[in-house]
Parts: sequence; structure tokens; C-alpha cells
Amino acid sequence: MIALGSDHGGYALKQHVMAYLTEKGIPYRDFGCDSTDSCDYPDFGSAAARAVADGTCEKGIVICTTGIGISIAANKVKGVRCALCSDPLSAEMTRRHNDANMLAMGAGMVGPNLALRMVEVFLATEFEGGRHQRRVDKITALEA
Repeated sequence: MIALGSDHGGYALKQHVMAYLTEKGIPYRDFGCDSTDSCDYPDFGSAAARAVADGTCEKGIVICTTGIGISIAANKVKGVRCALCSDPLSAEMTRRHNDANMLAMGAGMVGPNLALRMVEVFLATEFEGGRHQRRVDKITALEA
């Protein structure tokens, strides 16, 4: 299951992501927001992140206008490695090398077609492990 979260600035793009996931038969849970009314990204980014951290959801996707604030909020949750990406190669490499479990995007930075391609790549790419596991372990140790 994929955890989704956005603020008002990411709401429309999140709707595109939900339609894509539905079309592909990928289950998801939407942690809000539910409209374009002004709201605070930490509320929804952290809710999605907690669901990833506690294992309720395998991965997460969070969206705000730039992707910056919501990624910072998600990364405050222990066990989350949320990568802000703006292209498919970054989405691929953060899975391969960083074992990122959340993808952040900026709705004001990327259009829906590019965003959906990043989602596709992020969800399909496996972690390589090997020498990269040592580095992920060091990142995880920083939370202790």
C-alpha cells in the first residue's frame, strides 16, 4: 500500500497520482488534504510518513508546491528516507542507492506527465543493496 499526502498546493497533482494508482491497481491510502483550501503541509506529510515508518504502508508519496517543505516534514519521522525528486533518473537512483521509502514532488515544479513517470519509476525500482546498504545503515544510525 502507498501512503499519499499533500497540502493545498499539491492537491491537484495528488489527484492525478491517485487516478494513476487506481488505474494500475496499486492500493493506496490518502492521508489528506482533501481540497485546495489553505492548510499546513507538515500535518499531511508527517501522517503519510508515520504510516510508512510503522509499516502500514510500504512506500509513500508526498506533494506540496515545491516539494521542499513536505519532504522536510516527512524526513523528521524516524525510519523515513524521503527524497525530493524532479526527474525520473533521480527517482530511480534514490531507490537504487538510498533505499528511499518516500518520494516528494513539487506540483509547481513538475507537470502531471513527468510526475506520473517519476511515480512509475520510483515504485518499480528495487534497492541494489551491496555497498549502498552500508551507507543506508549509516543514515539510519543518525536517527539514534
